[in-house]
Amino acid sequence: MSAAITVPKPIHSMIRVLDETRSVDFYSRAFGLEIADRFPFEGFTLVYLRNASSGFELELTINHDRTEPYDLGDGYGHIAFAVEDIEAEHARFAREGLSPKPIKAFHRDGALMAKFFFVADPDGYKIEVLQRHGRYG
Repeated sequence: MSAAITVPKPIHSMIRVLDETRSVDFYSRAFGLEIADRFPFEGFTLVYLRNASSGFELELTINHDRTEPYDLGDGYGHIAFAVEDIEAEHARFAREGLSPKPIKAFHRDGALMAKFFFVADPDGYKIEVLQRHGRYG
């Protein structure tokens, strides 16, 4: 008798942020993420954000004694969100003052692979917003 294989479930990604209020406001306005849980500890606070479209969460870590911006280094890439209407979302981001970069499209073998734009959160973390299409649907 063989044991059942359990597939790991992705549950969250964590970033360190300077200002909880500023970051929660950005992720709420940009992606509809709301606070699912908030856990203050001595020296730091953990804030878990999510929306109704997924159980995956973004964990914000706020170190209470931190006053300088974090060095994002050259190892962090981005987190990505898929949306139904990339043009409408891009316009909404612009109206919200979130400074989205221009919409771009990648083609492969003559077909659209991805249509997307990037935006940066208040701490400079890059976020890719993709049109639901193909593998990104």
